[in-house]
Amino acid sequence: MTMYTFSQARQQFARVLDKAKAEGQALIRRKDGSLFVIKPVLRRSSPLDVQGINVDVSAKEIVETIREARER
Repeated sequence: MTMYTFSQARQQFARVLDKAKAEGQALIRRKDGSLFVIKPVLRRSSPLDVQGINVDVSAKEIVETIREARER
């Protein structure tokens, strides 16, 4: 974990964010001794959020297939 002074963090903010992402967090200390933590927010995706595939099937073909299956 890397610690920056407030002035360093202000001047190199992009670097601070990159370090926080790589190391899990970065610390910033003010002149008065206050200490702050910058942490990346982990994105949680839905298990239903899957990438689609191109099957080259038209909407008309899909509807026809569903209708055929319902008639059985």
